Amino acid sequence: MKESEARETIEKLRREIEEHNHRYYVLNNPVISDFDYDLLLIELDTLEKKFPSLITGESPTQRVGSDLKNEFRQYDHRYPMLSLGNTYSEDELRDFTDRVEKTAGGPVEYVCELKFDGASISMTYKNGVLLRALTRGDGTKGDDVTMNIRTIRSIPLRVKGENIPDEFIMRGEVLMPRAVFERLNNERIKCDLPAFANPRNAASGTLKLLNPRMVASRELDCMFYFLLAEELPHETHFDNLMNAMKWGFRVSDNIRVCRGIEEVMSFINSWESERKKLPYDIDGVVIKINSLALQEELGYTAKSPRWAIAYKYKAEQVSTKLLSVSYQVGRTGTVTPVANLEPVFLAGSTVKRATLHNEDQIALLGLHVNDMVYVEKGGEIIPKIVGVDHSSRNENSREIEFITSCPECATALVRNEGEANHYCPNYLHCPPQLKGRIEHFVSRKAMDIDGLGEETVDLLFKNKLIRNYADIYNLRTEQLIPLERMGEKSAINIVNSINNSLAIPYNRVLFALGIRHVGETVAKTIAEKFRSIDKLIGASLEELTSIREIGPKIASSIISFFADEDNILIIDRLKSYGVKFSEDGNKEPVSDRLKGKSIIISGVFRKHTREEYKEIIENNGGRNSTSLSANTSFILAGEEMGPSKKEKAAELGIPLLSEDEFLKLIGEE
Repeated sequence: MKESEARETIEKLRREIEEHNHRYYVLNNPVISDFDYDLLLIELDTLEKKFPSLITGESPTQRVGSDLKNEFRQYDHRYPMLSLGNTYSEDELRDFTDRVEKTAGGPVEYVCELKFDGASISMTYKNGVLLRALTRGDGTKGDDVTMNIRTIRSIPLRVKGENIPDEFIMRGEVLMPRAVFERLNNERIKCDLPAFANPRNAASGTLKLLNPRMVASRELDCMFYFLLAEELPHETHFDNLMNAMKWGFRVSDNIRVCRGIEEVMSFINSWESERKKLPYDIDGVVIKINSLALQEELGYTAKSPRWAIAYKYKAEQVSTKLLSVSYQVGRTGTVTPVANLEPVFLAGSTVKRATLHNEDQIALLGLHVNDMVYVEKGGEIIPKIVGVDHSSRNENSREIEFITSCPECATALVRNEGEANHYCPNYLHCPPQLKGRIEHFVSRKAMDIDGLGEETVDLLFKNKLIRNYADIYNLRTEQLIPLERMGEKSAINIVNSINNSLAIPYNRVLFALGIRHVGETVAKTIAEKFRSIDKLIGASLEELTSIREIGPKIASSIISFFADEDNILIIDRLKSYGVKFSEDGNKEPVSDRLKGKSIIISGVFRKHTREEYKEIIENNGGRNSTSLSANTSFILAGEEMGPSKKEKAAELGIPLLSEDEFLKLIGEE
């Protein structure tokens, strides 16, 4: 390869790696596996070594990824917080121990530790009291998250014992137990927040919250793995950790001193399967030189210590037979292919199905019925097919072709240009979509009917008690009580909640109808212009598109919805039950402090819910918006606001107002 070609490839790799660093460290939303990331880094490192004149100090191979955030004060690390070199190869690990023992002139003691997959933290103690806690940051400085760290019960705020240095640093990994992670994701999904990809992302994201109370509610834990000080109690890494354990720090019981590579490999191999039994995620084993004197002699590269290495486990992969492909229709009509597999045990559970995403993925894999396929869990959570064993394929096997009609209602599927997914356009009559529309209708932001979750709606469907959301208002307690998992109290609560929903205002009723492309904000805009459902039903395309935020796509969807006679019959029934289909009259705003201002709400708030803030904005003369543009007046920014939105706001010069600043602006104490 010529130097000019190498330069172009190196620059491309650096841009790609920096983007993945940003997603991993800052957004807590990686899009590739650790293994794939490491392959990119290895490719870059190999090219730079071949063309050393192209190495720069800014290259990802020369520095640590950064998780710094502007919301936190930053401090320098007294000792650089470097990354570890890592390998997936036993041969490379043996090369590491050979180099170490050559330098040492003989056998060496190694300390093997489980590589917990969490968020790194560095904590300074002075006179036995926690002074400051910093994230890894960029390796030289980190974010001060002391207030959040204080909420983690397994972290001592004060230590007592023998041989405690006047000032020392403990480093560890902040973790989220799998059970807490699953509960947190369920809560986030219910609140229409994006789910975390894995416990590591959840732990890292939690540490960067601005509300310590919310941090405390997430039940984080911490495992410690490193003691640093000018004068340490002992001359070995292991003995210092055991000393720290006596002071009150939580050090893993599974740390071992190994003599030679064979003992190291025995430790690694034993934990490859045993790790599934742990309450936390680990992704490998860290091997460190035990002697501090030898550590000092071996020294550091610009990015990592030469006296430690991480052996990382590859994502667990198994081979099994593809029996068939079935197709699921989602609530919005999206059709997803699912691989039905011969049951196989993988990463702690029996896997029978795996996602195939879309037609392009099937074509890319070139799947045939009865193929032997390789399956792994993406991020150790979702099973997916990653390859095919072509050598075992039957020559007469049938290639899998994507279906052309909906498996639920037989309607011809549609795939729009530029989109990856097929969908069923029969959203008014396709059974899964019908149930989805009912679930949307009863949801918290729509009609807010408690007790009618996904399972209950499905139960009512199976018992032929409902077919559309107007049927909900015919339900009686005597019909519900005999149903499975119901009972008298639950039945009474559901019926009461159905009756209470008659007070839901017109704009939320419009949103509840589930008209494609009509979200909360659009529904409010429509309700302001067409103050009754009858006026909206009679609106022309020109009248609809004349409204701000209503384009041809939304307008056409509204007209199609009301052109369906079944929908009109359902609306007539809802009217007869007392559902509100008109505004109660002109509502006078509380003030005009926000008159003429277009405001976006983003993030999580402490003093009001997002719904309450939308109402507050409207009551003070403002307008809620969902699209960020130069016309946006400001963003009401809560915790967990998306970094991409924040970056775009900075580019456009759109100010961010905190919750307190906003409340002060409108005069609320």
